[in-house]
Amino acid sequence: MDAADPLAPCRARFTLPPGVIYLDGNSLGPVPAAAATRIADAVTRQWGEGLIRSWNDAHWIDLPATIGAAIAPIIGADPASVIACDSVSINIFKLAGAALAMRPDRTTIVCETDDFPTDRYILAGLARLTGAALKTVPRNEIAAAINGETALVLLTHAHYATGAVHDMAAISAAAHAAGALTLWDLSHSAGALHIALDRDGADFAVGCGYKYLNGGPGAPAFAYAAARHHAALLPPLQGWMGHAAPFDFAADYAPAPGIRRLLTGTPPILAMVALAAGVTTFDGVDMPAAEAKSAALAQLFARLATEHCPQVITETPVPRHGAQVICRHPHARRVMAALIARGVIGDCRPPDRMRFGFSALYTRFADVGTAIGALAAVLESAEWQAPSFEPQGRVS
Repeated sequence: MDAADPLAPCRARFTLPPGVIYLDGNSLGPVPAAAATRIADAVTRQWGEGLIRSWNDAHWIDLPATIGAAIAPIIGADPASVIACDSVSINIFKLAGAALAMRPDRTTIVCETDDFPTDRYILAGLARLTGAALKTVPRNEIAAAINGETALVLLTHAHYATGAVHDMAAISAAAHAAGALTLWDLSHSAGALHIALDRDGADFAVGCGYKYLNGGPGAPAFAYAAARHHAALLPPLQGWMGHAAPFDFAADYAPAPGIRRLLTGTPPILAMVALAAGVTTFDGVDMPAAEAKSAALAQLFARLATEHCPQVITETPVPRHGAQVICRHPHARRVMAALIARGVIGDCRPPDRMRFGFSALYTRFADVGTAIGALAAVLESAEWQAPSFEPQGRVS
């Protein structure tokens, strides 16, 4: 299967440690091969020699927009509608706050009950500040919860724990029919799934730079606003970089034209350089083909896990699914620690989930067979019961 894989050459775009099968790109992507050189150049030449001149000479000031434009084809967006900036949490606050201001006669925000915690935390804080009501509902009740009082619907496109994917076009259409706006969290789908924000009628979106986009730990996030909303978009965080003329140092805020008004503070240049290296790993990649490969990898892993690892409960991916497979075990963190000791890296989520992520850019079909062999050995030998595999550390 690997010999016939048209995306197989993309693996050379990464620096992957020997002897390791990395199935955790859904949490942190691996190092792009170009990252170290680019960061070194930014430090030694652009910063070291160019000093402050590099804001212009090396185009540092333009990085949020140029990286956003590079992300745009990965998520099916107009390049002028995407900007790289801040974090997912901050971008949710900015866009949700702007959406509430665009629907002043409405008081309710709808989100999914078990959506990613930061999404719900930010919305709860925003509701407290604005007096809006936050309505959290189960996945199967979302459509029914959207009504004439709804200002905004915020949903994670691919669920962080289960991998379940929402029908973006259908939910956006339902929200618009009720007069509401939509905000999509693409953290677990950007770079893994074929996304078409413009086609599917999304109003706003946010996403991670450090997962499937391979931008490095804590990489800047990105934000999207459909072009039809740019003129009315007034984020509640009005930073100087979002000003129409930041270096005029005007006393009063005047929003920049277009998507640039979503900027707040000075961009972190070294992190931006790393993110740019990550985004270039998608050059020439057809996202429908990438999703198809990730789905094939996930289906193969789930089938083999079901056949060879009866000690875990494997959740078989449905046809449209995030690029991950969940295996459940009462001692998931111990089993994962033992698996990592064998060179297969995934991660865990409470209460009993082991997550295995499959990036179309660097995961091979042969890796799936090797990973299943290691998992079966860990379970059959019960080596996970060894004291050395007692869960440690704050990050799981």
